[in-house]
Amino acid sequence: MRKNKDFMKILLIVGTDTEIGKTVFTSSLVAYWQTYYANKRLGLMKLIQTGVGDRERYQELFGASSGLEIINPLCFETPVAPPVAAEREGRAIALDKVWQALQSLEKQTDFVVVEALGGLGSPVTRELTVADLAGEWRLSVVLVVPVKLGAIAQTVANVALARQCKINLKGIVLNCLQPCTEQQLADWAPLDLIQSLTYTPVLGVLPHLSDLNDLDKLAQVASNLDLEKLLPYCSKLPEYFPQNGLRWA
Repeated sequence: MRKNKDFMKILLIVGTDTEIGKTVFTSSLVAYWQTYYANKRLGLMKLIQTGVGDRERYQELFGASSGLEIINPLCFETPVAPPVAAEREGRAIALDKVWQALQSLEKQTDFVVVEALGGLGSPVTRELTVADLAGEWRLSVVLVVPVKLGAIAQTVANVALARQCKINLKGIVLNCLQPCTEQQLADWAPLDLIQSLTYTPVLGVLPHLSDLNDLDKLAQVASNLDLEKLLPYCSKLPEYFPQNGLRWA
């Protein structure tokens, strides 16, 4: 597999598992970009998809947007891990096709947001995980972690995997899968403890959103994150402010 020497224009969004908020975070970044950088071209890519899901959501949510390229170079009908889906469907996992699509999208746009599949340790092929691919392609990465009991251990394990694969991990974003109190956040995913154990910055917390199609709200919650470390053109750190009785980073 080829390695790219300079992929600062691409951000890969990974997670600790499936269904933990990668799509919500990706949607919030895209909504933020469209709100504040409408004159810049953005690429949005689902790395690999199995079954129906993110590709269809992005098309429905952002398909009519100008200045936005949405692609999914490799997809399978069977909603299981890619190597299993490929075997069931008698197909190969053409990573060269994915790589070429990513290179093409990078050349056509000012920035590219890529949503990975599953968790950081999820298999892409029989030999490679998402972490392996991110390290081999030298992609900048942000890790999404669900706010729940066990979040600390999941974060530590995934950061260790990222280091093992020599991933350029830019930071961690915590996501509230359910409505969460300040005390629950402090108990389940204490920012200071996570940062001291992983030596990785927590870039903020995504609150639980009841309407995942509200683009204004998606852009607003993204603006509360430390996007300076993730996106170009962000020159000012966001301020902390109370929201629904909580202080979101």
